[in-house]
Amino acid sequence: MNKDSKIYIAGHTGMVGSALVRCLKRNGYENLIYRSHRELDLTDQAATDGFFEAEQPEYVIIASAKVGGIHANNTYPADFIMENMLIECNIIRSSHKYGVKKLLFLGSSCIYPKACSQPIKEEYLLTGPLESTNEAYALAKISGIKMCQAYNRQFGTDYICAMPASLYGINDRFDLYNAHVIPSMLIKLHKAKLEDSPFVELWGTGTPLREFLYVDDMAEACLCMLLNYSGSEFINIGSGSEISIGELAETIRGVVDYKGSIIFDTTKPDGTPRRVLDNSRIRGMGWKPEIGMEEGLRREYAYYLENIL
Repeated sequence: MNKDSKIYIAGHTGMVGSALVRCLKRNGYENLIYRSHRELDLTDQAATDGFFEAEQPEYVIIASAKVGGIHANNTYPADFIMENMLIECNIIRSSHKYGVKKLLFLGSSCIYPKACSQPIKEEYLLTGPLESTNEAYALAKISGIKMCQAYNRQFGTDYICAMPASLYGINDRFDLYNAHVIPSMLIKLHKAKLEDSPFVELWGTGTPLREFLYVDDMAEACLCMLLNYSGSEFINIGSGSEISIGELAETIRGVVDYKGSIIFDTTKPDGTPRRVLDNSRIRGMGWKPEIGMEEGLRREYAYYLENIL
């Protein structure tokens, strides 16, 4: 991939896509193309095909997806499986049709079975049942992986896949009911601070263990893969460390400077009990995360204060 290669980033306005744009520009890649959802509906096959025919990108990164937390995934499973499968089907089909040199598909660590040996190796995919609350989203992402592998086998394409841990950072989705755990907690704790509430109630028991990765670290790992990897086996991208939801809440409370108590509603679902990725393959390519958990949370909170409120 040369500095002047024409690169299409699908989903450039989202947290992941915007981090990829920042990363590519920071590393000297300026010939970038993208379209907002208003300009291009990637669930529309004809529109997607027309875009590829007109623009003829050399490299494609699929960061466009319908995403959300436990509540959103559990409430709108049909939306999550349909929209995500349409996006990946249309982009991969058009990429092959118009001769894209290399494609990077971004999945999610939720593709792995709910009860999985830890840390999770790539070969654990499809070895057990999925977490029910986000099964539809996970199945769409698994389908994307399998589609890339099928195209590679049948047509000799160079379509690679990355499976990031749970991401957070600048341009995260701050929606109290449909966001992931970190922005949801930031909103709740900030609001409680402003209202001087004596306590904040959070879902679950607080005991599940999670791995989080700052989105700009993920973007650097993706560039590393684009430059150094070709193959049908997907690659985990994670920090290699884990934190309980309860510990995460306490860390966020410190970042927000909220003085009240945190109470967990144990009648609400926890999701997968533990999830930490084996990231030895991506580390073997020379990548490692640079931004620690507390520093990343401070950056996200500063972004929230400056751009969302």
